[in-house]
Amino acid sequence: MKRLAILGASGHGKVVADAAELSGWDEIVFFDDSWPECTHNSIWPVVGNTEGLLASLDTFAGVAIAIGNNTIRLNKLNVLREQGIALPAIIHPQATVSCYAKIGEGSIICAGVVVNVDACIGAGVILNTGCSVDHDCLLAAAVHISPGARLAGGVKVEQSAWVGIGAVVRQLLTVGAFSVVGAGAVVTKDVPAGAVVVGNPARPLNKS
Repeated sequence: MKRLAILGASGHGKVVADAAELSGWDEIVFFDDSWPECTHNSIWPVVGNTEGLLASLDTFAGVAIAIGNNTIRLNKLNVLREQGIALPAIIHPQATVSCYAKIGEGSIICAGVVVNVDACIGAGVILNTGCSVDHDCLLAAAVHISPGARLAGGVKVEQSAWVGIGAVVRQLLTVGAFSVVGAGAVVTKDVPAGAVVVGNPARPLNKS
């Protein structure tokens, strides 16, 4: 029996559990630091907190991390990697992923996602519902591409960047580390590391 532990009993966690079940995992349980107050996430049980997960890793074939915050997700991934547990990519069966794409450990690919030839997806990446990652894109660790976002060919998204829902990034551009591309933004120039850009065309957010 293939048992999967999911760390993070959130709405996103439900999506991960659903994709995992559809892709062949036999038993799925959650761990979350809100336990024991939280005992279920939809139909799936929450059986412990992070400490409980670390104490029971040998009972699972793999662990998925369902935490939306990019920095926290990467930190948890690194802790689990040090424990030697398998961190499988969870790929919804209704995603379209080229056999010539590379998918990093612990990544989550949701329903309706398209990943095209020679794209390279790093560890702990979230490709959320219905987004597309075109040929030769390079996504570093802990990136989040939100529902309906579009990356044209050859886009580079650096560590822990977040591309918001429905955003579009033109071909061959770079979205810098820890940056945020706002919902519906149209990116026509490189996004500097740590920047927040919004609008069409995307411009830095005025923080005044």
